Amino acid sequence: MPTHGSLTKAGKVRSQTPKIPAKPKSFPPPRTRNRSNYVKRLILNRKPGQNWIAGASS
Repeated sequence: MPTHGSLTKAGKVRSQTPKIPAKPKSFPPPRTRNRSNYVKRLILNRKPGQNWIAGASS
């Protein structure tokens, strides 16, 4: 089976690509997110939806 180029050139492009530092995570870890969802749903009794305030219906 013929190859599409020599194996001596394998990984050439990846090694030439400059390394970019990772962006810092801007979202909370799952444990914090699950805790806030628990408080919001079970403790505060908020219902799903954009307009969750009971008396805010127009």
